[in-house]
Amino acid sequence: MGDAIVDAAPGTALDQSSGPVLQGNGGTPLSVIREGVGELAVIDPEVAKKACEEVLEKVKLMHGVSSDSVAKSDDCNEMESAPRTNLELANGDVGDGCEIKCLDDPAGAPSRIQEEDETMANTVKSARRRQKNNSAKQSWLLRLFESKLFDISMAISYLYNSKEPGVQAYIGNRLFCFRNEDVDFYLPQLLNMYIHMDEDVGDAIKPYIVHRCRQSINFSLQCALLLGAYSSDMHISTQRHSRGTKLRKLILSDELKPAHKKRELPSLSPAPDMGLSPSKRTHQRSKSDATASISLSSNLKRTASNPKVESEDEPVRLAPEREFIKSLMAIGKRLAILPTKEQKTQRLISELSLLNHKLPARIWLPTAGFDHHVVRVPHTQAVVLNSKDKAPYLIYVEVLECENFDTTNVPARIPENRIRTTRSVENLPECGITHEQRASSFTTVPNYDNDDEAWSVDDIGELQVELPEMHTNSCDNISQFSVDSITSQESKEPVFIAAGDIRRRLSEQLAHTPTAFRRDPEDPSAVALKEPWQEKVRRIREGSPYGHLPNWRLLSVIVKCGDDLRQELLAFQVLKQLQSIWEQERVPLWIKPYKILVISADSGMIEPVVNAVSIHQVKKQSQLSLLDYFLQEHGNYTTEAFLTAQRNFVQSCAGYCLVCYLLQVKDRHNGNILLDADGHIIHIDFGFILSSSPRNLGFETSAFKLTSEFVDVMGGLDGDMFNYYKMLMLQGLIAARKHMDKVVQIVEIMQQGSQLPCFHGSSTIRNLKERFHMNMTEEQLQMLIEQMVDGSMRSITTKLYDGFQYLTNGIM
Repeated sequence: MGDAIVDAAPGTALDQSSGPVLQGNGGTPLSVIREGVGELAVIDPEVAKKACEEVLEKVKLMHGVSSDSVAKSDDCNEMESAPRTNLELANGDVGDGCEIKCLDDPAGAPSRIQEEDETMANTVKSARRRQKNNSAKQSWLLRLFESKLFDISMAISYLYNSKEPGVQAYIGNRLFCFRNEDVDFYLPQLLNMYIHMDEDVGDAIKPYIVHRCRQSINFSLQCALLLGAYSSDMHISTQRHSRGTKLRKLILSDELKPAHKKRELPSLSPAPDMGLSPSKRTHQRSKSDATASISLSSNLKRTASNPKVESEDEPVRLAPEREFIKSLMAIGKRLAILPTKEQKTQRLISELSLLNHKLPARIWLPTAGFDHHVVRVPHTQAVVLNSKDKAPYLIYVEVLECENFDTTNVPARIPENRIRTTRSVENLPECGITHEQRASSFTTVPNYDNDDEAWSVDDIGELQVELPEMHTNSCDNISQFSVDSITSQESKEPVFIAAGDIRRRLSEQLAHTPTAFRRDPEDPSAVALKEPWQEKVRRIREGSPYGHLPNWRLLSVIVKCGDDLRQELLAFQVLKQLQSIWEQERVPLWIKPYKILVISADSGMIEPVVNAVSIHQVKKQSQLSLLDYFLQEHGNYTTEAFLTAQRNFVQSCAGYCLVCYLLQVKDRHNGNILLDADGHIIHIDFGFILSSSPRNLGFETSAFKLTSEFVDVMGGLDGDMFNYYKMLMLQGLIAARKHMDKVVQIVEIMQQGSQLPCFHGSSTIRNLKERFHMNMTEEQLQMLIEQMVDGSMRSITTKLYDGFQYLTNGIM
């Protein structure tokens, strides 16, 4: 590969417009580095020749020297010599001992022409040497760019730090060579650079963004949301005409639809009494189906739940998904004004019941990692989460997995009140779906939901709670029982349990009896979160009209209104990077980054951590210490289950202690620390990181939260597991500082143009770098870990903050 490297000057541009083209790793044409202008310009031989000729011509004219001969002297005598051409003179082809001298020069004085010629020759030689050295340097840069070591992290670093437009353009081309998921991780950084950095960076990034938006509707949605959120810190007048706003409008338009879809759209002529989508479905969906009607936006009315229909020409590609998201956000805003958790929960179930009438539709859950269509929201399973001022809520979403969201038909709707009467899956055709349709894709079904608008709620005050209809003709393979919701006591629903369920549940209880939480009106989410995820999936699937389908999946999401999740997204990226570093360095630390979807500067969605409850809920429900709860859940000290859970606790505690130290995570009360079924602890809510703290008081002064209860679970200060904990922290910090630049650049790029509280002050990045302690030896790092662990255990501010949270918010 070294023979093919093209030499060029350092700090040069990588010009796409001319020069030969190399092929990169992915077969993408890669531009060659051209010679640029350094500190000293390279003098072309032709230019030098012309300059010499002009000087000689002036001398001849001044002194009447013949054009075909010049004076030539030896040691003592002048003699005529053969004529020398100007080209020979310009090229320095002068005999030994010969010199070109002006006739009026004093005897023995050096010729001015000789001085000029020597100076020019030295300049050319110096420039050529400089060019050779610079070419070698630039050759190494190109070698780096084309080597296997050049990963997406390096590409983002060069794109951010380089001031050369050609280098930036080259990196923009190289983005096409990386895997989509690798680039997606840095999507917030790319879009933030596009918005807040100079035009050269933006021009390098835009082609890739546009290309990916044509390929993926989910990528288009995420780009549009992030561009809106990261542009919100700009002044309103600047924001309106910014590059980010223009790109967002382009993405939301139909211009970036795949070309084949554009060609199909004009052929959407309705068949008799039916609307056809590009995939030529033979049934008509509701207006919420994006492909059922091109003029979807004309049916979106300004209602209580949909007050901001932006334009009558709303494009159809993202319209259903955006309206679905708006509806979820509007529900959260209406819940926030209700006084009690019980009222909020009742209202939430009512709202979701109405929303459920619009499903299935061409919508998806953006936090999922696979293509799917949303078919149903089991509304009675939704719960309102703990929050003093706002109303975040957790919903479960039934989806049908598909190969490609854009090309797969929207699944047919199965009425909820007809699936319950079947004795087995073989009788399902009686429910309005044939065996062929069930085996393959859904093609035709009557239109069950002839709504006049998509995702709107007109008469919110008249909503009634819709609960699943129950029947008594149950059998073993389809259980009939009431849904485990917080309203089952109030609704007085009869409970029907099949004999097969009783036998199976008794056998499971004999094998293992997990602790169940009791219902708490002040904390309705505790019961739902404590239930094992697989049990919840099985229960909801058995009660779902779509549960018999092989591609049925259950997802969950937390909807938050009034909270800026951009800091949460930043924390997610840092945790994900640290997780990758520790895996690469084979350090057995455990952390659980959860996905974040930023919808706007004050709303978003969060991927819930399944099979996990907060330590506050554990202590409140069990009235036990953390160690006693471990013993109750996992058995005695010597059992394999307890030892495994203890090791999981130590590895996760060490990992999150390092995260909390590096990111300076605050607000670490027990409501923000989860404990999962395997013994891991998981920190959530990264609203206060880096330069921000609750009310900017900086009250929590310890490096991280390490209470005596945590130490007791590890086996005490003298236990082997506590020493293992400190050893893991040391190994984790050593590994993290080896890759410090990967972590720091994630934060540094997001500081550009940001008004987030975590970036207040001018020393955020400097302090972050200092916490990696690059100047310390490993022995000094070990002493530092010992000091931080001891200081965190003895921290009086940790105890005071926990006490404050208990007195003000009841958090144990």
